[in-house]
Amino acid sequence: MNLALSTTLHTSFDDAVQRTRQALSEQGFGVLTEIDMKATLKAKLDEDMEDYLILGACNPALAHRAVNVDRQIGLLLPCNVVVRTDPSTENAVIIDAMNPALMVEVTDEPGLKSVAGEATTKLQAAIDSLSTQHA
Repeated sequence: MNLALSTTLHTSFDDAVQRTRQALSEQGFGVLTEIDMKATLKAKLDEDMEDYLILGACNPALAHRAVNVDRQIGLLLPCNVVVRTDPSTENAVIIDAMNPALMVEVTDEPGLKSVAGEATTKLQAAIDSLSTQHA
């Protein structure tokens, strides 16, 4: 099983972040959290790295269904989406969304299958729309 649903954009990092937020929104996901790994590692460890942003995306209806199946599923929420510069390719930005099927595999809870399936469909649609959008 793949850990992520992914695509690569050939654009600026800021444009990729904006487009990712828009694509998520169009599929009913809001961004609840944002972690700027580059800034955090620089501030805390004085380490440099490429642009790397973790967006905690949540579709409230799907989250509600998942929590009603298994209260501990909150440990795997929100769905993380990583926007990161590819250091090996100029103007390439990789977008990775957590594969929701991992929730089912990790918990072995059959009741989460339909929720994970719908979340996968929506996240894949968001990822697919990124590669069809034009800057």
